[in-house]
Amino acid sequence: MLWIFVTVVAAAAQTARNAMQSHLTATLGTLGATQVRFIYGWPFAVVFLGVTAALAGGAVPAPTPSFLVHMGGGALAQIAGTALLLAAMRARSFSVATAFNKTEAVQTALFAVLILGEPLTAALAAAVVIATVGVMLAAVKPGAQNWDAQSLKPALYGIASGGAFALASVGFRGGILELGSAPYYLRATTTLVWSLTIQTLLLGAWMSLFARPALLGSFAVWRRSLTAGFFGAFASQCWFLGFSLTAAANVRTLGLIEVIFAQLIATRVLGQRTTLREALGMALVVIGVGLLLLGV
Repeated sequence: MLWIFVTVVAAAAQTARNAMQSHLTATLGTLGATQVRFIYGWPFAVVFLGVTAALAGGAVPAPTPSFLVHMGGGALAQIAGTALLLAAMRARSFSVATAFNKTEAVQTALFAVLILGEPLTAALAAAVVIATVGVMLAAVKPGAQNWDAQSLKPALYGIASGGAFALASVGFRGGILELGSAPYYLRATTTLVWSLTIQTLLLGAWMSLFARPALLGSFAVWRRSLTAGFFGAFASQCWFLGFSLTAAANVRTLGLIEVIFAQLIATRVLGQRTTLREALGMALVVIGVGLLLLGV
């Protein structure tokens, strides 16, 4: 049951990283703040790999062709998911984009069945659906949209973003499973380093050509970027540990408690009030997570 602990820690660390990135957005722009999780997270992932290799007392597992396919696909899907989410937010509907992006848990369960052959029990399916509805209810703001053809664009982008992130989760889980009999924590960290290496090289190269001011800007605020990068790498390390211990759908469904952490920050730190709709949404998340934990 260690996967429960590391997933909760991952959700909390990701909430902290998101808060840090939101502050960096004012200085670096959306893309500049986004790349921090990859470029500044990579050195920490390498350190994590050194630590886990020392704990395992053995060599880092060598990649197989199947591993590279799963991991490379996951890395590219994560970049695509980020780009689609940014496109949804540029459509001027942050809440709708965020809400439909959270269909990731449902799509992860479906892709895991199709790609990895992981079973989808009735209890897991009910948990995924209930928790996802709760997150969407808490995320979308009433009256923010008149649901016409134009307003459907961010919703479609959000769903596509959730699908890309779901494929990324399944790809990472598949890559971890391909590394054989090495300890779970070493397989998880090896996959993380390979993923961040590809993402750092691709995104760094693209930004150096087409978004150089944002890239250089992150170097100017390197202290804050480094902190956000650490929390990003730490959150990813915990997500990957979860993927190495249980099905991707379990991890992503439990990870929806991130909305509760975000709401706690909003109320405790920012002084915002919790509405009845948000409270109902969080209650559904708790019910869905409860069904998930009872079924595993």
